[in-house]
Amino acid sequence: MMNSRPPAILDFDGSVSGIERATVLPLQPWQETIRFGCRWRDFQRLASLLAVRLPADPGCVFTGSGDYHHLSYLLLQRVTQPLQLIVCDNHPDTMRYPLGIHCGSWVYWASRLPQVRAIHVLGICSHDISWRHRWEIHAGPQLRRKLTYWSLDVSTRWLNWPGRRPDPHCFHDADTLMARFLSQLAPLPVYLSLDKDVLSPQVVTTNWDQGRFLPQHLLRLIRACRGRLLGADITGEASVYRFQRRFKRWLSALDGQPLADPAQLEAWQHQHRQINRLLLAEITPTLAAPGPAR
Repeated sequence: MMNSRPPAILDFDGSVSGIERATVLPLQPWQETIRFGCRWRDFQRLASLLAVRLPADPGCVFTGSGDYHHLSYLLLQRVTQPLQLIVCDNHPDTMRYPLGIHCGSWVYWASRLPQVRAIHVLGICSHDISWRHRWEIHAGPQLRRKLTYWSLDVSTRWLNWPGRRPDPHCFHDADTLMARFLSQLAPLPVYLSLDKDVLSPQVVTTNWDQGRFLPQHLLRLIRACRGRLLGADITGEASVYRFQRRFKRWLSALDGQPLADPAQLEAWQHQHRQINRLLLAEITPTLAAPGPAR
């Protein structure tokens, strides 16, 4: 039987295509304002728009470039049922951002939502969680044991496990990481957020530095959530944009986002279309049926 929660595309940058039955919301006029980061006032204006135009129970939501990962926070706000948030990402997304919310800080804000009972960020290879970046991240959610980083060769022992004991959530390979996580997966309902920068650059090219996961790791995780997946989103498309505002151009340059000519970009986006279809085919039948309990 066909799932009654078809996918949706929040189309800021034109990077997502080839998704059958998708509800497409054209949002290109918002790209300069929302991309990478924005003030809370603008974020709430967008939230009000989505409250009217996005279906109450969308299927998997595609948000485009990883520069839009903070939209996951808006999607989470729409789910009132207690849940655990599982994020696959090469970065912690708990960084400090004093000007509002941005794609690298949204997990911190998600940790403050009352319906989010636990957060797991899987697949981090970035040194954003290392000792030398300790002043750049919000450590509170992890200290309160609400947030756990599951990383590859980057330890947070400095924060949670002092002394010489090994970090129980730091692994040398993705197979072991995923097996260990799934063996400890709590029975709570799940909201799943997939940033494809967690994938190896041998699989896809994204706008950010990338991790070491393969599609098989994401598929194993999705299957483990069958019957209790309340919602899901996918981000991390290959997308090129030149900011009009000098400040945002500077921030983007700091992240070293790659440029591409049209032919190269199309080749990258073709890779993403294949991965998107693969992930969506697994997510759609896994989603819980729509209803007031959500």
